[in-house]
Amino acid sequence: MTALARLCFRRRRTVLTTWVLLVVGLAVAAVTWGSGFSGVTSLPDGESTRAYALLAQAGPTTGTSQGRIVWRAETDVQDPAVRDAVTTMLADVARLPGVSAVASPYDESGGGGAVDASGHTAFATVTVRDGVDVDQVRDVATSVASPTLRVAVGGPGFRQDPQPSHGTEGIGIVAALVVLLLVFRSRWAAALPIVTGLVGVGSSLLAVVLVSHVVDLDATSITMAALIGLGVGIDYAVFIVNRFRGALVAGAGVEDAVATAVDTSGRAVVLAGLTVVAALLGMAVVGLGVLTGMGQAAAVTVLFTVAAAVTLLPALLGMLGARVLSARQRSALAAGHRPDADTMHRASLSGRWALVQQRAPRRTVVGALVVLAVLALPALGMHVGDADASSDPKGSPTREYADLMGPAFGAGVDATLVLVAQVPDDATAAAFTALADRLAQVPGVASVQAAPLAPGAGVAVATVTPTTSAQADETVDLVHRLRADVLPAATAGSGLDVLVGGETATSIDISDALMNRLPVYLGLVALLGFVLLVVAFRSLLVPLVGALTNLVTLAVGLGVITAIFQHGWGSELLRVGSGAPIMYIVPVIVVGVMFGLAMDYQVFLVSRMHEEWTATRDSARAVRVGVGETGRVIATAATIMLSVFASFGFSGERIVAAIGIGLALAVVVDAFVVRLTLVPALMHLLGRANWYYPRWADRITPHLSVEGAAPVVIDVASQERAHDEPVGVR
Repeated sequence: MTALARLCFRRRRTVLTTWVLLVVGLAVAAVTWGSGFSGVTSLPDGESTRAYALLAQAGPTTGTSQGRIVWRAETDVQDPAVRDAVTTMLADVARLPGVSAVASPYDESGGGGAVDASGHTAFATVTVRDGVDVDQVRDVATSVASPTLRVAVGGPGFRQDPQPSHGTEGIGIVAALVVLLLVFRSRWAAALPIVTGLVGVGSSLLAVVLVSHVVDLDATSITMAALIGLGVGIDYAVFIVNRFRGALVAGAGVEDAVATAVDTSGRAVVLAGLTVVAALLGMAVVGLGVLTGMGQAAAVTVLFTVAAAVTLLPALLGMLGARVLSARQRSALAAGHRPDADTMHRASLSGRWALVQQRAPRRTVVGALVVLAVLALPALGMHVGDADASSDPKGSPTREYADLMGPAFGAGVDATLVLVAQVPDDATAAAFTALADRLAQVPGVASVQAAPLAPGAGVAVATVTPTTSAQADETVDLVHRLRADVLPAATAGSGLDVLVGGETATSIDISDALMNRLPVYLGLVALLGFVLLVVAFRSLLVPLVGALTNLVTLAVGLGVITAIFQHGWGSELLRVGSGAPIMYIVPVIVVGVMFGLAMDYQVFLVSRMHEEWTATRDSARAVRVGVGETGRVIATAATIMLSVFASFGFSGERIVAAIGIGLALAVVVDAFVVRLTLVPALMHLLGRANWYYPRWADRITPHLSVEGAAPVVIDVASQERAHDEPVGVR
């Protein structure tokens, strides 16, 4: 790493030019070829997947879907004025591009339309082709709305994918810049992590756009990659800039300071980055295509940010030199003052906190565990599934649709299940028809409609409408009951094998598969963290403490999103609606990313402890110095992550908000409660046993130096607050 740092310093203009050309080249290529994002539809193997395969045998898909236009009149939907206005509007909708057919309750057949029992609400079924302009349909449909006539559009055919971004991440970047200015007291030092992070993320996102032509990626992969990349990219740069400033203050020249920063913090950045990449790629064990694609896109982004941190950042540091120091530090530099590190870290807040932990480790451990248990407790009741329109923000078009349809036609009107079975002969066809008739009497079933069986068709289909919405626990119970009890009992001896499919059943199957595989994923990342820390620090207990506390952090992240987004404790403030099940993507993303970030802080903290232990063989001092000298920079990095991640929480999109807020709060808890409180207190209790490593294991374990060669570690931010202590360099 030292050789790389010195090369980037000496060829700094070449390195900068190379990055500029890389970004420009990727941008030109992306503009020229565009993106190749597609809806990734590969699903874990389950009954709904088999149902789709059986449906495909009945005939090719038509590329169409159905939505609904619903209206509610203060008088009666058959009132001539209402009827004329709605009929004209439906005719206008039928002429729009992408609309294949409109079935109105005012038609003579009435097929595809319905009027509720009160006569105040009705809907028309609209068949649309893929890619229809939903906003255009909604504008035409709501053009007849008035104080006495409410109109809304919804249903599967009019579902819109979330927008990749709403620009809220800009707020997080500004907040991060303010934090860096307050800590570093230098506009150049504050700007460098932002610039490095943006270059790394920007170039990686352009690369992801190009890669989407050859790898199946969903468009939402861009948002996830930006969220993760910005956070870790800025974080990595902060650690390197802080170490560079510390080396300058300790008396190193600019080139030596660059080499020291990259050879110490740069090593930790590479290790942490590779850990995050491994965790993101590990999402493939879940077996869900969209998650695998998101993990791959985010992994590319992390690799780019690591590359920027260890090449572009050293070049920029070489160009700026002492300008990354504050005005006070540069004055001390000119005067030739040199600070005493022990005095400064004892005088800092993190140094005083390290002494508190050393004096009362047991009470510190108990207090930290109580806080963590309270935050993690809601995760025990986490319900993974799809949030339907009934939980969307009040006043949104989708919520308006749900509020009109649900009370009039039942909460399960858009949560239909599809029953599919092979019917090779008349006997099985008759048995399927009889089954459909009997299912209407099953508790939780509102209605059953069997599709006409075409002559020679070998596949029978029926639609089951539940009494409850797609996100309700009762609907999940109904699907499981149909599969486990009702259908096997009803088809016994008939030769029928009836499969339950449809969007609602698919969501349930995905959620079940995820919850079954999430423990495997948790175990995988915990084992990965343990092995990496064993290799890095040649210890058994330190990696064990790190792995177990990583799991605690992950539980906190899941507990936070459960409390806010499932129980609804504050979700309205984020403009994402009321409480609803947690989308299956969210827990996997939070686990993968938070594991990597927790490993980041563990590596940066313990590497300083290990360095002090190697020099003094005093475990208590090693822990105290590690917290005292890295505490402020870890706290700074966590605050920056909070700013970046929380900005995504106000995007207005439920999935993005859940991931952003979950990561934002989890990273703060991990930094302040786990890394800077629980871990040091546990290590004080363990004493010298922290660093025990069997000789036989030492002989077979590969050597991996995280600290580099004789690094200089001084928390520069704490130097600014040292009492009556000059800050400068020789």
